[in-house]
This record gives sequence, structure tokens and C-alpha cells, in this order.
Amino acid sequence: MPTPTLFTEMDTLQQEDDELEWRESARWVKFEEKVEEGGERWSKPHVSTLSLHSLFELRTCLQTGTVLLDLEGYSLPQIIDDVIERQIEEGLIGPELRDKISFVLLRKHRHQTKKPIHRSLADLGKSGSGVTRSPARSPAAGANFNCSTEDLRSKQAANYGRLRHAQSRSMNDIADTPSTDQLKNKFMKKIPRDAEASNVLVGEVDFLEKPFVAFVRLSQATTLGGLTEVPVPTRFLFVLLEPPGKAKSYNEIGRAIATLMVDDLFSDVAYKARDREDLIAGIDEFLDEVIVLPPGEWDPKIRIEPPKKIPSADQRKSVFSLNELGQMNGTAGGGGPVSEDEEMPVPHELGEELAYTGRFCGGLFLDIKRKLPWYLSDIYEGFHIQSISVVLFIYLGCITNAITFGGLLGDATDNYQGVMESFLGTALAGTVFCLFSGQPLIILSSMGPILIFEKLLYEFSKNNGIDYMELRLWIGIHSCVQCLFLVATDASYIIKYMTRFTEEGFSSLISFIFISDAIKKMVGTFKYYPINIDFKPDYVTAYKCECLAPDTIPVPDNSSALFGLNITALDWTQLSKKECVKYGGSLVGKSCKYVPDLALMSFILFFGTYTMTVTLKKFKFSRYFPTKLRKLISDFSIFMSIMTFVGLDMLIGLETPKLIVPTEFKPTRADRGWFVMPFGKNPWWVYLASSVPALLVTILIFMDQQISAVIVNRKENKLKKGCGYHLDLLWVGFLMVACSFMGLPWYVAATVISIAHIDSLKMESESSAPGEQPQFLGVREQRLTGILVFVLTGVSIFLAPILQFIPMPVLYGVFLYMGVASLSGIQFWDRIKLIMMPAKHQPDFSYLRQVPLRRVHLFTLVQIVCLAVLWILKSTFLAIIFPIMILGLMVIRKMLDMVFSQHDLAWLDDILPEKEKKKKEDEKKNTKKDKKKGKGGDDSEDAKYNPYANCSPSDSDLDRSITLHLKISCPSSPAMPMARGMSCPVPQVKIEMESDYDDTDINPRGRHRDHRDMSSETTL
Repeated sequence: MPTPTLFTEMDTLQQEDDELEWRESARWVKFEEKVEEGGERWSKPHVSTLSLHSLFELRTCLQTGTVLLDLEGYSLPQIIDDVIERQIEEGLIGPELRDKISFVLLRKHRHQTKKPIHRSLADLGKSGSGVTRSPARSPAAGANFNCSTEDLRSKQAANYGRLRHAQSRSMNDIADTPSTDQLKNKFMKKIPRDAEASNVLVGEVDFLEKPFVAFVRLSQATTLGGLTEVPVPTRFLFVLLEPPGKAKSYNEIGRAIATLMVDDLFSDVAYKARDREDLIAGIDEFLDEVIVLPPGEWDPKIRIEPPKKIPSADQRKSVFSLNELGQMNGTAGGGGPVSEDEEMPVPHELGEELAYTGRFCGGLFLDIKRKLPWYLSDIYEGFHIQSISVVLFIYLGCITNAITFGGLLGDATDNYQGVMESFLGTALAGTVFCLFSGQPLIILSSMGPILIFEKLLYEFSKNNGIDYMELRLWIGIHSCVQCLFLVATDASYIIKYMTRFTEEGFSSLISFIFISDAIKKMVGTFKYYPINIDFKPDYVTAYKCECLAPDTIPVPDNSSALFGLNITALDWTQLSKKECVKYGGSLVGKSCKYVPDLALMSFILFFGTYTMTVTLKKFKFSRYFPTKLRKLISDFSIFMSIMTFVGLDMLIGLETPKLIVPTEFKPTRADRGWFVMPFGKNPWWVYLASSVPALLVTILIFMDQQISAVIVNRKENKLKKGCGYHLDLLWVGFLMVACSFMGLPWYVAATVISIAHIDSLKMESESSAPGEQPQFLGVREQRLTGILVFVLTGVSIFLAPILQFIPMPVLYGVFLYMGVASLSGIQFWDRIKLIMMPAKHQPDFSYLRQVPLRRVHLFTLVQIVCLAVLWILKSTFLAIIFPIMILGLMVIRKMLDMVFSQHDLAWLDDILPEKEKKKKEDEKKNTKKDKKKGKGGDDSEDAKYNPYANCSPSDSDLDRSITLHLKISCPSSPAMPMARGMSCPVPQVKIEMESDYDDTDINPRGRHRDHRDMSSETTL
């Protein structure tokens, strides 16, 4: 069971207006916060910097002081009385100090949230000079303290007595229950629910000759009234009262124990310690990890900012175990030098989802079995405010992509498929996929290679007199059957051979396509609305544009645009630009080609949307506003950016290019319907021959879908509900048939939009310690956002009056953000930037510590060349063989095994899984050999009875296992600590070893099936 989080508070003894009180001076949840000198605010959280001397002093205090573990405590007076009683019994203090120590420890506690209301404005003005805040700050502090103690004792003499349990209200200034200020303290939001408190009390008194030290662990956490700033039950109590003169030194000891208590490893020791020695051993382990900063090379006054990432307790334990084995600075496992702060990267594992079952539809059944229990949670977990911003963001990205792709597809197929079909297909395929797929976080969309395939297929059909829609239907049917065959045979298993090299090459290409397309569209705006570079303000009168009538007036006929128009009475100078061109006139003038302000305004909308989105996305890391408001602004960054620049465009009123959405539910081409008949227009052989191009489509869809799924299902995203590669491919195949029958485009996973979907749904811890970075918890895995996105896409034709106000440059800015954001976290992109950095300015990446820089650059250069080849192919008609080139990346990765060592590839990429496969096959062969040897039965009698007769390290000897039972017993430690000067007897440890050896495998015939016990006993 994990130990609870500890909130540690340190109080120091102060004197205020001749009265003693404990005043809060610092607190820890994970990092230290100090009360500033003025006493009116907390400092920024910072890493505690301790002196080595204070840690050794603390170790001495625990060795010589009182340690009470699992004390039954119900109130602070009772706990203090038990501590004092133990000190008297051990002879550490005299009985005459009982009352004085009880009186001091039961003074009231003033926390930073509680302001001294009894002080007047005049007192506040004199606080800097007239009032002594600490007994240690003036020479007369000791006398003042003595007088105040004696005065108070004389006033309370009637109730003082022996105070056996210190229950008198005149002695106890601490409330029994938490105050209103404690209950309303907002700092509770920063503390986990199951947290417990450890209180550190450090004070300077004049009646002690040696320090009074006590460390107490209560058997059950108990709320001790006003002792703690927040209403958290106390589990640990550390008290240090010292003679005057060393206040600073003792404060450092208090800071040391407080810092130790919030350390994960030491707090675990403190909870499980059985005696004093366990605590001291915990300090020694802490000292083993301490890093010393030379005093002449840094300023101790500097407060170290909390790091963005700190090692977990498990990682620290593993490093400590290596240190114990003497391998911290040497070699671990004989595999070469291993850095003391690095571990080998995690092997390339894609989970059980891609395990080869060898059964018909085995992987599909496992996907359904894995995803079915999560189906209800996939629905109700989507009801979160974060989902609203995600839906708006992905919706705008999807409709922009649908309009762009639909327009290009309409041009390529003579409007057999256009914007209307693109909208309807996106809505249908996306909704069904999000409802029933194995990974609903994937967003379906059309892709470039499909567009090129459609264009080539239409040209082939047109040139050979084949009906395009019917041929396309049969290609979709064959492709669906091929996808079902791949699902039934667990063909997705080959995806495990796609390492980071292939994934990053593919995702980088798609990201660069998004970026380049956004920039191209923006540049196209400048070509459509060119800037008049030759404009001169002084010649503004010369800038005009007139419409001149043609030299020969055309004669209107029934088919002409001039039919029914009186040409002779037409005033050509009053016509608009469109009317002039329509009626055959010509535009003359210097300003005819230019539309003022539109190009610059479009660029402002484009770049402004991108920069504002990036800025607001990072706003959650800023220092302004509360945490929840910052996170809300970050979640809605894209929506706020779009609304801001849509409002700016409406305010200025320029006719920038707007989003055009179909307003009628009908096919783009008038001579086609919503259903394609499979027979009647093409010869019979076309139905069979269409399986050949269908194979190319299947490979394209399989590679694109599964690589995108691997990127979405990365272990870095911390997905907990599993995925379903086979189930996803099944539904993509079904949707291909449905879209083919309706004459709609084909759809597959969209890498960049899916990554944007994942990034928008990331969750972080809400209650984090002050100074601690919010922890990434994973992704909000649900189906609701995807369903809503595609339902909105389907009803967009009814939202046309609203969507027509959105400028296209704003959506281009969203596309640019998607492309750039998807590059973040890609190691390939980080390594490209390393090429332009001097070595001293390069980030401290883990692979740079393990792999020589020249090898890193060589690996990056190979990836850049592969990316360039893919880009060139994508830009030509050869883009149709794009999936074949993805397979080529896997071949190139295999060839890299001959250029780079496995150690370098483990850090820069992933180790191919076939290495592990070979190891497993070797183990199986060895097992079979052992079984054959066991069945022979011709071994000598000595070999049958003596397992050590043949000492050669054969495979059978290495594989044979013997169970050893160890029984270790030692006398219990004495209950009372030994007095100083007495010799400590050496404890005797008795170890009994028993081995159970069954020689059934050696002689299975039953002649000597005896079970022998070999045991030994050793006393240390």
C-alpha cells in the first residue's frame, strides 16, 4: 500500500508583545515555501537547499534524542506529556523541567493565513524597529523570554500543579478543534485527499542546557486542533528545543527533517520504521543521493526553481540498487558504459493488440472483447467542458478539409464527386467509425493518394468508354473483401515491424503537407488579389478602371448572355466588372487588376489566427490568473482565436474570401443519383479485372490506416482502454462498400487531425503541489467528441448562413497550427534542429549522452533523404505508389542494422522485434532437446542420482531449476536502548536451507521416483 502524501509545517518559537507563540515559518508539500521577512506573504515554491552539516546534526539528534513510534495519541497535551515522561525515564532531562517544557510546547500557533488582529496601526508602523520578532535577534532576548515565562507562570499558579497530563486550559493555548480559518483555507486544494501532516517545532529557550529532541510517529493520524495550518490529521511530530545561541543552526536542522519528511523514499522509511536504527538508515540512504554544490560556485541565497520533471521513487530505487552493486560509475550487464542517471530505453512493444493468434479472426474477437466493457464509459466520459472546445476545433478542421478535397475531387472527376458528396461522406463514415471502431479517437478523412487514384481512374474510364461510377463500385467491393481477408488472418501483425523510423517519416510528411498547403493557399490569395507595387500616392488621380465597349457589337441570339438586352442603349461606363466581362467589354486602367487591402487583410487573419492560437495554447504555463482560468483559456484557445479574427473581419468589413458551404441536399452532378447500380453499364470482365486496382487501394488504405493508428496509440499518450487495429480495419472496409454504393469518396485515418484530436483531449492533474508541474494523466478516451464533429459536418448545409461569415484565411491559419503542432514531440524534428545548433547550446537529450553526435546526424540525414524522396513522389502522378514507398521505409530501416549498432538504434529508433523472436525460438529448441534426453533413459546410475555428476555447463544443466527454501531467524532486539559504554552483543542469525529436488524428469519410468530433501544449517 503506498504511503500517504505528507504536508509538513515548520513552526518556530517567537515572542510577540511579551507573549510566546509558535509562528509558522515554512511549509512543504513537495517543495519549500518560506514566509517572507515581512511576514505578509509566502515565497515562491523552490527546491530546498540544505547544508551537509545540518543533515549530520539531524542524524545525531535522532541518535541521542527520544524516538516514539506508533504512539497512541489523541490530543497534543497528552502526546507532549508522554514525550516528556519518556525523556525523564531515559535520564535526558530532569523532572523539574517538566512544567516549563509543557508550557512552551502548548503555546498557541499563529499561521500565515491568520493576521494579528489585536495590533493597532501604530504598532504596525513600529513593527520594523520597536518589536523584537525573535528571541535570538537581540542580546536581551533571553532575559525577556525568562521574564515573560515567569510572569505567565505566576498568573497561572493556581492551575499549574504537577500537570501530569497537561490538561489545564490555562496551560493549553491550542484549540481542540480546527478553526474557521483552517477549514476555509484554499491551500487545501493543493493537498491530496488522503494526505497526512508532519509538524516540526523548533524553538530557543533559556532554561535548557542541552537540546530537547523528540521524534514521534502516531499509530493513527490525529487532528490536533490548531497545530497545523490546514485541517489535515497529524502523523509525525518533531520537537527541537535548544539553549540560546545557535538559533540559525537549529532552524537548519528543522528544515532538514522537514525536507526529509516530504521525500518519497524517506517518508516510506518513516512510515515503516521499527526502531531508531531504521530512521538513521533512511538518513544514510538520503545522504547517499545528496549532491554537493561547491560554495564558491553558486550563491546560497538563490532559490532554485522546481524542475519540470523529477525522477520517480522507483527510478531512484533502481539507481540506488546499482550503486549498492558497485555499478554506478562502471558497466551494467557488460553492455558498455551506462550513465548513472540514464536507463536503457524501453524496447519496441506495441502491446497484445498486435499479437498473432493463428486463429480465424482471432485478433478481431480479442479487439471486440477488449473494447466492449468500455463502451458505456466511452459515451458518458465525453460529457466534459473540455469536449466543447475539442468539437469546435476538429469540426472546423474537418469541414475545411472536406471543402478543399471536395473541390479538387470535383475538378478531377467532372463533378461526379464534389463538395456535397465530400460533406455527406465525411459525416457518414466518421459517425459510423466513431460509434463502432476500436479506436474512436482516430478521425477519418480523405487523403491525397486517393485523390490521384480517382483522377487516374476517371481518365482511364473516359478514354476506354467504361462507366466510372460502376467501375469504382466494384473496386470498392473487391477492396472491402481484401480488407476482410487481412482482418481474418491477423495481417495487422506486421505493423509491429514499423519502428519509430517509419512512424516519424510518415507523420512528418503529412505534417509538412498540411503546413505547405496552408502556405500555398495563402500565397494563392496574394496571386488572386495582387499588391500594386508600382502605386505612387502622388499619381492617385491616374488610377482608374473603365469598361470599354467592344469594337464590334455582338448580335444577341437565344443562347447569348445578351439575349433580350438593348445593346445600343447600354451605358458601358456604368457596368460593374463582372457585367463588363460578361457582355464582352474590356477593362482599361491602372487599377483594374488590383483590389486594395484584401491581400494584406487576409495575411493578418491567417497569421494572426496561428500566432494567437499558439500563444493561448501555452497560456496555461503563464503566471497570470488562477490555474483553472489559465487551463480554460488554453482549452478554448483555437475557438477564441477564430472568433477574435472573425469579429475583426466583420468589424473592418472587407470582402475577404469566405467559407462556401452547399445549401441544397442534392448531388453535385445533375445526371447522377444517390445510389450506384452494380450491373448494366460495363462488360462482365470489368467486374473481375477491377480486383487488380483494388489491391493497390487496399495496400494504400491498410498502410495509412494502421500507421496512423500506431501513432495515435503511442505509449506516450498513456491510453488505458486499449485499441483495436483489426476492428478499425474491418469498419474501414465496410465503409468503403457503403461509400462506393452511394458514390461518395473513400475515407481513411487522417494522421494530423487525429493527432490534433489527441492533443486537445489530454488531461493533467488538478491538485498539484505548489511549484510542481501538473502531471500528464493521459487522454480523455471517449466517442462523443468524434460523433458530434461528424454530425455537425452532416448538418453543415443547414448552418450555411452562419458559416458564411468565416474567412478562409482564418481556416488556413488553423491548418497551419495543426501541421506545426503535430511536429512537436517528434524526435526526428528535434534532431533536424540539432544540425543548426552548436554543441554547447544543444538540449540535454538522453540519446545525445549515449550516441556520438556524428552518428546522430548520419541517422537524421538518412531520414531527411527518405522524406525528400517521399515528398517528390507525392508531388507527381507517382503518388499512387505512396503506400509501396512506406513499405520501402521498412526495408531501409532493416538495412540500417548493418550501418548502426543495436545500442545506437535503441536510442535513436527501436530494436526490431525479430531479435526477441530468435531468442524465444532458441529457448524452445533447448527445451525440446531436454525432453529428448529425458526420454532416453540410458544414463548411468550415478547420473540418475547425482545432478552434479556432469559438471560441464550443458543446456540441460542450465535449464534445470532447483527450489531453495531459506529460513532466517534472529533474536529480537531489546525493548530498551542500551546505555552508553556497554558492549553490544553480536546477534546470532540462524539460516536453514532446504532444497526440494525431484528427479522425475531424469527417470520417468518410475524405477527410482523418489523425492529427496537436501538441507543444511548455518549460524552466523
